[in-house]
Order: sequence, then C-alpha cells, then structure tokens
Amino acid sequence: MSKSRLSGGFSLWAVFPISFLSHQDILAIVVGASFASGLNVYATVATLGLLSHAQVFQLPPALHLLGSWAVIVVCGLLFALEFVADKVPVLDLAWNALQTFVRVPVAALLSYGATQTLSPATQLAAGLLGAVLALAAHGGKTAVRAAVTPSPEPASNVVLSFAEDAFAVSLTWLATEHPVVAAVIVASLVLLIVFAVRYVVRSVTRLFQRARGLVAGPRLT
Repeated sequence: MSKSRLSGGFSLWAVFPISFLSHQDILAIVVGASFASGLNVYATVATLGLLSHAQVFQLPPALHLLGSWAVIVVCGLLFALEFVADKVPVLDLAWNALQTFVRVPVAALLSYGATQTLSPATQLAAGLLGAVLALAAHGGKTAVRAAVTPSPEPASNVVLSFAEDAFAVSLTWLATEHPVVAAVIVASLVLLIVFAVRYVVRSVTRLFQRARGLVAGPRLT
C-alpha cells in the first residue's frame, strides 16, 4: 500500500496535518508546485485551493487562505483572463513579461509557507528554491514560445498555450498526490532548461525588450 493513501482511497494528507509528512515529501511538493507556478500561477493556486476543499490535500496553516472561496474565485477569474490573453499574439507578449513579477514571488511565498513546520533556515532556502524553479519554468516557457512564435500560423501557439495550462494543473495535482514523481519530472525539465540556458536567457531578454518596445510605441522619425 502506498504510504500516501489509505485502503479506502483517501489521501493521508486529508486526514493528518502536513507536519506528519516527511521533510522529503514537503520539499517535493514545493518543487512541483513552484515549477507549476512558473507556468501558470493562477491555475496552480486555484488548483491547490480546490484540492483542499475536496479533501485531497490539506494545506498547511500558513497557506489556509488559499482554500477560501474568495481566493479560489479571484484566481479562477485571473486564470480565465490569462487563458485568453496568452493566446492573443500581441497581448501575450506584454502579459508574460508582466507575469514574471507575479509568478516568481508567489512561488517563493508558497514554498516558504509550505515549509512552516521546518526550521527557519530551511524555510528561507525553500522560498529561494521556489523562486528559482518558477523562474526556470517561466524562462523555459518563454524560450519554447520564442521557438514556436515564428511559425506563420497561430494554431501552434494556441495549442502550446493549452498544453502549458493543462500541464500546470496536472503537475500541481501530482505534487500533492505523488510528490516524489512530480519532483523527478521537474528535475528532468530543469536539466533540459540548464542545457539550453543560453537560449532561455536570450529569449527572456528579448521578451522584455519587445514588451518595452510595445509599451513605448513606434519611434517617430
């Protein structure tokens, strides 16, 4: 029998507080949720809240606010907005540049709160890890988009956006049910991003340059 499940099929995390989880499981959850936040932070937060309501996963006390319907509804609305904005050619550019300053700090806060039962030093390290993983996911997403955007037809970009949203939700669920599996998947993806770090950095830099140019408007000659 899996240690994360009872014979009746209910998650142990819905019965016991998060302090009963091993440090490895808590950190694995941090890894999965942080990477998912880098892809779509609103989908990640809303999914965590809904899983908490469904008693699939018990949020630690520091993150109980995520389980409130107010937070879930707001994140759901923002997810719907991102769902549309991320598929409009010009709007997605400005949106993804702006979300850099949302996804990374939120992932850091989620990681810090999820590790509240650990030592303060470990909490700080987890917060930093969450921020780095979210930035890696965001950078990898931007790099893939940069590779696909030159395609003459818009369908590939839309399909990619759908896939990113679905993966963010799936990875969040996987992080709560099978944290080690989620952590292995994230580690594999981060390794790929590291191998392509030059292209990732160049893509993120280009994202901000193009977004700044979009805001500034065309230069007058």
